[in-house]
Amino acid sequence: MSTEFSENNEEPIIPEELPLLPIRDVVVYPYMILPLFVGREPSIKAVNEALSKDRLIFLAAQKEITDENPSPDTIYPVGTVAMIMRMRRLPDGRIKILVQGLTKGTILSYPQEKPFFNVRIKQIQEPVITRETVEVEALMRTVKEQLEKVISLGRMLSPDILMVVDDINDAGRLADLIASNLGLKVNEAQEILELFDPADRLKKIHEILVKELEVLAMQARIRSNARDEMTKSQREYFLREQIRAIKNELGDTESKTEEIQELRNKVENSKMPDEVREEALKQLGRLERMHQDASEATIVRTYLDWLIEIPWGVFTHDTLDLDEAQKILDEDHFDLKKIKERILEFLAVRKLKPNMKGPILCFVGPPGVGKTSLGKSIARAMGRKFIRISLGGIRDEADIRGHRRTYVGALPGRIIQGLKQAGSANPIFMLDEIDKLGADFRGDPASALLEVLDPEQNFSFRDHYLNLPFDLSHVMFIATANLIDPVPSALRDRMEVIQLSGYSQEEKLKITKQFLVEKQAEENGLKPGDLQLPDAALARVIEQYTQEAGLRNLERHIAAICRKVARKIASAKDGKRPVTEISPKDIPKYLGPPKYLREEERDMDEIGVATGLAWTQFGGEILNIEVTKMRKNGGGLILTGSLGDVMKESAQAALSFVRTNSALFGILDKDFARYEIHVHVPQGATPKDGPSAGVTLTTAIISLLTGNPVRKDVAMTGEVTLRGKVLPVGGIKEKVLAAMRQGIKTLILPYRNQKDLDDIPKEMRKKVKFVFAKELGDVLKAALVHEPAEWSKQLSDTDLDGQAVPATTPRSAKSYHIA
Repeated sequence: MSTEFSENNEEPIIPEELPLLPIRDVVVYPYMILPLFVGREPSIKAVNEALSKDRLIFLAAQKEITDENPSPDTIYPVGTVAMIMRMRRLPDGRIKILVQGLTKGTILSYPQEKPFFNVRIKQIQEPVITRETVEVEALMRTVKEQLEKVISLGRMLSPDILMVVDDINDAGRLADLIASNLGLKVNEAQEILELFDPADRLKKIHEILVKELEVLAMQARIRSNARDEMTKSQREYFLREQIRAIKNELGDTESKTEEIQELRNKVENSKMPDEVREEALKQLGRLERMHQDASEATIVRTYLDWLIEIPWGVFTHDTLDLDEAQKILDEDHFDLKKIKERILEFLAVRKLKPNMKGPILCFVGPPGVGKTSLGKSIARAMGRKFIRISLGGIRDEADIRGHRRTYVGALPGRIIQGLKQAGSANPIFMLDEIDKLGADFRGDPASALLEVLDPEQNFSFRDHYLNLPFDLSHVMFIATANLIDPVPSALRDRMEVIQLSGYSQEEKLKITKQFLVEKQAEENGLKPGDLQLPDAALARVIEQYTQEAGLRNLERHIAAICRKVARKIASAKDGKRPVTEISPKDIPKYLGPPKYLREEERDMDEIGVATGLAWTQFGGEILNIEVTKMRKNGGGLILTGSLGDVMKESAQAALSFVRTNSALFGILDKDFARYEIHVHVPQGATPKDGPSAGVTLTTAIISLLTGNPVRKDVAMTGEVTLRGKVLPVGGIKEKVLAAMRQGIKTLILPYRNQKDLDDIPKEMRKKVKFVFAKELGDVLKAALVHEPAEWSKQLSDTDLDGQAVPATTPRSAKSYHIA
């Protein structure tokens, strides 16, 4: 292959059209020799095209280094015509070429773009300096001196460059040589390439070298300052190395340094507050100076591990989509509208004010109504971690605040342990059974919780073990309790109490159909269609096999049915899955004889028998209070049925009221002297107490002494005073549900308890007639079969100011138990 040269045989003749090789990160200058690796397919074809002709190729830099498929718009128009001196094919498919720049050129057009670029170029003839001026000579000397200084300040350049530079007398070539060795950015190198006047190029190189010298001088000062700083560090390092050598001589060869460094890195990389990080580094320094066998070293190491693993400043992102949160809460729980509304309100405020403090809620209700599972649903709806600790039986304050590190085996309290377990500083933290906290000589855990549950204090909660502040204000605390009375008033004041009453039979039926049957069928390996439980069968299970406000026993019975069905399917020999449909009469085959039978309905209106309503922690109950009289000289009152003191006082107050107003009822005074009155409440093995049986006791006594029967379909509740006033009581919802289960049609309630009916669904309120009584006359009108208009009106209108003051002070409805 021959190459044409000019007549003086020094330079080849440059054709007007050449293949183009776009290059990424370098600018090639004339007379510059360098290797290039070619990997792109169009570029390889361009090289092959050049090798098949005159070995000449046009090199132009890309504007974007990362561009894999450059276009004419992304290639600089000014480049260099180069000669391919050598070519070698590499095993990975690339080729390596050695090129030498010959002359500059400008791209005029792109006659061909595929399969490779072919460009029409115009060769650039630089102006020739025939005689060096004083300015050019001064520039060349200055540039050479600056280059020497750059190398002396530590810039890594080719060791032979100074010798080559000394032999160059051409200003343009000197500028190109220095520019190619300074490692300039592509845009800066291209700017120099596009300066065609040698003197201008030399001035530009002078400016670049001045800037480079300033940077290198600053680096030198920084290194000098750093060297002074390192002197002290090196001295400490040498001392530590000497200590290590001494330990090695003594046989103490443990890799303690690596362990200390690992702890230090963890401390530095954590999000600890400055106060905590300062304490951690202080303790780390102590650990570094201790022998590993020292007893205190273990204590310090454990303390550091706790500091590192606690989630300082680690937060999960709250899900603030109210519709999605509503959907999750509805999926997991039936009804509970008030609690769901409260959670959605919190999310709405959190959306408007991201830095708000977490609420402190307290769910109060009987066992099995879903308090704990509701906390899990709240965490799932908000996208937070869920942590639960049980406070039942805790008597030591250290369980909340932790032990001081002076004690052997000391640990942080349950609050800090829960946060470590959660791995975030804003979990949903459930304090279960807060009403069962104890207290003894070791302290009062309830008092320790005052700081935890107070938004004005818990932003700097100090655990005794850590002895450092931790911000609990982002934590959402949810406490649970069966009764609110045992919770100290100061602690109760810090929580927003939300009552969860028991479920009615209708609600239990809906929950069982929607949740429990499907859940237990899945857990016991049943497929959809294997078990069919109609509503009537479920209703019998609810009514005759459970007697609770919650759902735990009901779920156990559903699970028992599913297990028996699963056994039946597993025992099938033909391999088919039989479908089991259970009717109400089949329930005893699966669960045995009924455990609870409904209180027998009164089949007739009776004298001296009145139906009362009671509240228990398992829900509402009805009580048939019976009163009879016996001849005895001197009269008196007999009370049986395991009655408590408050209920005994209510019976005595009822009798006193009747004796005081005997003339109004047509009762002779001598009857009280001739007869002894016996009050009995059935189910004598069950303790009963509370004031809300007052109206029932009074009605039964009046019915007995007047011979006026009490309606069998009427039930009542309320406290009565010696003046005949009917006072409000608690547990209205549970009592109403109990009456409805028994088939009661009329309910007599205190007038001031009308507000409590809002908690009862409207469709259920329509099934019962409510009578609201202000005074006992209102009760007697609705309860007794025969209404003596004369004395009932007199009783409601009579001024009883002259009568005795009530023997007992009315108690708060929140303290009622049974009755």
